[in-house]
Amino acid sequence: AFDRIVQYSKAGDVVFIHYSGHGGRVVDTSGDEADGYDETLIPVDFQRAGQIVDDDLYKHLVKRMPAGVHVTVLMDCCHSGTALDLPYEIDATQSKMSFNKGFNMGLLDDPGAMCCLAICAACLFDDIIGGIMSGLAD
Repeated sequence: AFDRIVQYSKAGDVVFIHYSGHGGRVVDTSGDEADGYDETLIPVDFQRAGQIVDDDLYKHLVKRMPAGVHVTVLMDCCHSGTALDLPYEIDATQSKMSFNKGFNMGLLDDPGAMCCLAICAACLFDDIIGGIMSGLAD
């Protein structure tokens, strides 16, 4: 599905991607995660097809998205704050984005192309949602 979205997108398009489901994490095997874990999406067929690792989301969606496409991704699952391995992140205790210290800027061919990609992430725990809401009120 991500490959198809990229294939049909062109400069000037607006793309909205929404995922509600289970999220998880697995031990990082590529060495690109500061915490030692890759975030994952856990689709309904995960027992057959496996989890979708953030490195694959980055490779198939973020890295290949044409310049000039405005993308918003809404992830309603656990461990989704860095599910796209973007250079900036926000967590439930903050009201502003911060640089993802674990992000390797060398992965970007054109760092300017990244400015139009955003991820909105939430986890369904009361304390997380409460943190987000209090941050928005600031």
